[in-house]
Amino acid sequence: MLNRLWQPVNIVGLLRAMSLLFRGRAAAVHADDGHHRLFSAAEWVDFSTRQPPPAAESVRSPCIVLRVPRVLLLNSYDRVPRREIRFSRRNVYLRDAHTCQYCGRVFREEELNLDHVVPRDVGGKTNWENIVTACVRCNSRKANRLPEPAGMTLCRAPARPKWRLVVASSLSPNELEAWKEFLEVTPAGQLPWRN
Repeated sequence: MLNRLWQPVNIVGLLRAMSLLFRGRAAAVHADDGHHRLFSAAEWVDFSTRQPPPAAESVRSPCIVLRVPRVLLLNSYDRVPRREIRFSRRNVYLRDAHTCQYCGRVFREEELNLDHVVPRDVGGKTNWENIVTACVRCNSRKANRLPEPAGMTLCRAPARPKWRLVVASSLSPNELEAWKEFLEVTPAGQLPWRN
């Protein structure tokens, strides 16, 4: 969802998106040849009927096949989105793209741990600037030491992520394509922290 200033403010599910669209609280945004068109609910139904969407981008009712709007523009919400990202295990994994920051390999969430770069017993804090994603093997190898004495180096220094980058990391490739103009992504469509 975008606010009235065309800034991303949230990601919502299909049911909430349709509710906002059909209650008149938002307009569907569709990019066509570099131009953005806004559609009311009635116009969106007509557009979906005239240009049927692929099955993966549609929702069916008994009488119509409706295109799923990828981007909504809220009609009356003009607040600037909160830029502070909540510190959580999931958000650290998203920031680090599920990649161990010591060996550089990608893992499933259940194969990952959080590691204090500066251990807590020597004054390390639990915050964005001191926590990294680590696989179980690397985390065990580092143990309760700094990376250098353990003979390890970080792939990237930990830092507080930007709100737009966390939002981008949670989008599928198709959704990212629809949102790329509103998010901070590189020209190749890759998130800046991914190789």
